Amino acid sequence: MTGLGLVTPAGCDRDTTWSAVRAGRATAAPDPLLHGLPVSLSCRVPELDHPVLRRRGSAHLDPVDRFGLAAVAQALDQAGLDPREWDGGRVAVVTGGGVGGVLTQDKALARLGELGPEFVSPYFLPGYLINMTCANIALRFGVTGPALATSTACASGTTALGVARDLLATGRCDIALVCGADAAVTRLMVTGFSQLGALSDTGSRPFDTARDGFVIAEGAGALVLERPQHAAARSARPLARLIGHAATTDAHHLVAPDPEGRGAERAVRAALADAAVAAEDVGHVNAHGTSTRQNDAVEAAVLRRVFPHRPPVTSAKGALGHTLGASGAVEAALTVLALAEGIVPPTAGLAETDPGAGIDVVSGTARTQSAQVAVSNSFGFGGHNAVAVLALP
Repeated sequence: MTGLGLVTPAGCDRDTTWSAVRAGRATAAPDPLLHGLPVSLSCRVPELDHPVLRRRGSAHLDPVDRFGLAAVAQALDQAGLDPREWDGGRVAVVTGGGVGGVLTQDKALARLGELGPEFVSPYFLPGYLINMTCANIALRFGVTGPALATSTACASGTTALGVARDLLATGRCDIALVCGADAAVTRLMVTGFSQLGALSDTGSRPFDTARDGFVIAEGAGALVLERPQHAAARSARPLARLIGHAATTDAHHLVAPDPEGRGAERAVRAALADAAVAAEDVGHVNAHGTSTRQNDAVEAAVLRRVFPHRPPVTSAKGALGHTLGASGAVEAALTVLALAEGIVPPTAGLAETDPGAGIDVVSGTARTQSAQVAVSNSFGFGGHNAVAVLALP
């Protein structure tokens, strides 16, 4: 990993986002656009302005594509890569997303109902389809190698990391641009999650005894992955290494995790085996930590079984809310920053750790932790589990 970019409710760049997460600052706020719904709390991205979005063709982009483009542009800048100078055929794009351009869909549906089909914009489908974040990144940065869009619900960003790693390992490309992005803070999506009982209207508090659901959020995370030989040839400074990845499926229920966490546990153990590291080598865990009753209990049980040495655990969703398909990439980037700085950020919103959790969840202030290896978990509706193992260079 040679570059990373972040667009989140805490800020539209890497440094502001990391500052808020490191300080344990929650970003949830009442959302006027959700007025009248059972839940009206959200975590929205602040006003976004980036040079990549001032170019021709940007005016009709859905927010999900705007977030993704800005995050990738940041990551390329940090990596020191200029798309005007690369062989686009040796570059891949892999994106992860849960829902696509749902705001564009909402607008098109409203115009269809109110005015008729002739008033639906021709930009509707290019703004809505779930592959369009991937397509826009490839188009904007001149990528002509593999361009793949993955969708495994809230595991999508971490799934994208694994697909990109495999493309690099098999020699299909030298550089892979990985981006997780979602922009699902719409009245219909919020209603859908609320009907499932997944949302909180008081705040996100992962692993807290009083947790009652997540706060819906939007944003994007991007990472530049390179083959080691390619990075070395251009004297790039690696930020971290993706040394292990695994994915499994629960095959238990469409929206509930396996109560025993068997699929999640297999994913964590397989990722460690892929990385050739022992469980005790893991210095901290970036938990999926959604702040729902079921997910946190199941994940805590998995962590107890796999990591009896009780490494410190954190969840960024206390600060940023749940960015859905973006969360895996966002949290992988945050894990890289935590490793580099030698800390584990606190879990915002956590006041009293659930006594049944039995894990060491960091709260209050960041904890100094000189770790070489960390694990980042992502679990999604449909029983999708994806786990990444990250290490310092």
